[in-house]
Amino acid sequence: MSSLGTAKGLLEVEKLAVYVSVPIALMYLFANNNKNLQRIMGNRSYVVCPPEGPPPPSPEELREVARELAAKRSSRV
Repeated sequence: MSSLGTAKGLLEVEKLAVYVSVPIALMYLFANNNKNLQRIMGNRSYVVCPPEGPPPPSPEELREVARELAAKRSSRV
């Protein structure tokens, strides 16, 4: 730091201190206070499940549909 001078060296130390302390202070402010955390997380629905659809057809039903399609194709030709 001697090549930068004392003023520039102190400025860099201060910038680093702000860069490190601001996220820590914000995390402490929001995560440590339960009301703030509930207010922030309560406004957003993070997991939205779609409505349940009809179940897929069973293998027997699929085989039946495949037989019907094959019968239709063979009767066309």
